[in-house]
Amino acid sequence: MVFTDLDGTLLDHDTYGWEAAAPALEQLRAKRVPVVLISSKTRAEMAPLREALRLEDPFVSENGGGIFLPKAIFPEKPEGAAPELWEADDFWEIPLGVPYKHLVSALREIRDQLGIAIRGFSDMGIEEVSRCTGLATDEARLARLRDYDEPFVVAGNTAFDLTVLSKAAAKMGLKVTQGGRFFHLLGHNGKGEAMSRILAIYHTRYGHIRSIALGDSENDFSMLKRADVPVLVRSKREVSSLKADIPKLTITEAMGPSGWNSAVLSILHPIEEVTD
Repeated sequence: MVFTDLDGTLLDHDTYGWEAAAPALEQLRAKRVPVVLISSKTRAEMAPLREALRLEDPFVSENGGGIFLPKAIFPEKPEGAAPELWEADDFWEIPLGVPYKHLVSALREIRDQLGIAIRGFSDMGIEEVSRCTGLATDEARLARLRDYDEPFVVAGNTAFDLTVLSKAAAKMGLKVTQGGRFFHLLGHNGKGEAMSRILAIYHTRYGHIRSIALGDSENDFSMLKRADVPVLVRSKREVSSLKADIPKLTITEAMGPSGWNSAVLSILHPIEEVTD
């Protein structure tokens, strides 16, 4: 199974294009290898993207906040699935995150307590989210439909030290992570935990599953640490120290979907040789 981040990984950081990864995606489809999207994006954002990518596999929204299992693959309700929140929906939802209203309230309390100029998505209108993300207005509207994760910026300070903020969040039973564009306030869920849950579900049905994980930023590290084959897609951030934490880590030469494509193809090639 392939578990992949989106922005800056499978999607270009600036254009959100994925076309450079098309050859690897086509090979994965041909080999019927599941591709699980694990992103800070919302459920609403990921639905049209999965359709564009022609993916029918599980996906994970908002940094591990919610797991969505297609009922076409899992007709029986899985353990931990929420009640039928989406009556006519095609997915079972396994919620792992803290409800969004609690996160919004907590972020505002932290901001008032510390006197830091924080702006979360809940403080922004659609136009501001569009400017901050580079998303079109319709896409920005979907990005604001949040359930388990509050993205935020610290005004005028791109090199902000998270230590004080992280300590304040921890006192509330929450955590702060850093993604490609935003900081995120969330519960103690994460991409790695969601990945492990999905692997356990597939293991019950299919036996051992070899896991490949690709990401580009801090909130992907828990996923990379759990993978049989971890791949860091190169970004502009310094990542050399990560090799000590994840000895099996491969770092791509190219950034974004080009790096994703070359990494996946190189992983698939020796598998083809063994199969042949």
